[in-house]
Amino acid sequence: MTSKLSLSWNTRRIDIEYTWVGVAAADAPVMVFLHEGLGSVAMWKNFPDTLCQHLNMRGLVYSRPGYGASTPRAIDEQWDVNFMHQQATDILPALLQALSINRPWLFGHSDGGSIALLFAAKFSEALRGAIVIAPHIFVEDISVNSIRGAREAYLQHGLREKLARYHDDVDSAFFGWNDIWLSPAFRTWDITSELAAIRCSLFAVQGKQDEYGTMQQVHGIRNQCPQTQVLELDACGHSPHRDQPAQLIAAVKDFVLLAK
Repeated sequence: MTSKLSLSWNTRRIDIEYTWVGVAAADAPVMVFLHEGLGSVAMWKNFPDTLCQHLNMRGLVYSRPGYGASTPRAIDEQWDVNFMHQQATDILPALLQALSINRPWLFGHSDGGSIALLFAAKFSEALRGAIVIAPHIFVEDISVNSIRGAREAYLQHGLREKLARYHDDVDSAFFGWNDIWLSPAFRTWDITSELAAIRCSLFAVQGKQDEYGTMQQVHGIRNQCPQTQVLELDACGHSPHRDQPAQLIAAVKDFVLLAK
């Protein structure tokens, strides 16, 4: 069962859908889960709870504005090129403060991985560490081509109906993400140079068959942050937590134990 928290953002009040998973101990470390560009609390399914049970952690899972049961985009709202920066430096810090979460771990997938990196770059001392799976640090042709294909699937091949199960306003969720990623202005988006400010432990994971990005994404993170541990997964696409959950959980557990 999810709850809602009201925050102030861009001069208006928004509701954030969230839920707690994992162990119940109030003093347990917290892992915060940051979903993909079309994700939500519900789309994670049971993975956050399973991972946190293995790690003996509490898990906070939330839907960003525009997703799940959080406040949808206004009809005339278009996301800015720096929309992930806004999530990392405005929404996430406000959420952590409102819920009294100190020095969490971050677990981010895809766009959520990029948001985790941006948060770590600005607030590195506020983190125990970050796990990013299939993150983006710059725009590649493979990403744009797959996102263009997702638009066709949404408009013509039933993707809208599938996603509608996970979002109160599915058009808000889809077009907020899809429109900005396919805009000409977004082709120059690149956060590589910002990563050098990260001081916390990092674990970057990518599937070898990822249809939304090449290994240059995780290798680029390690080039900027030598402390990064990289895992390349066989028989795995853009969602390692769905394609190789057991291997991912085991690797994250090893990483967390060594990083403590």
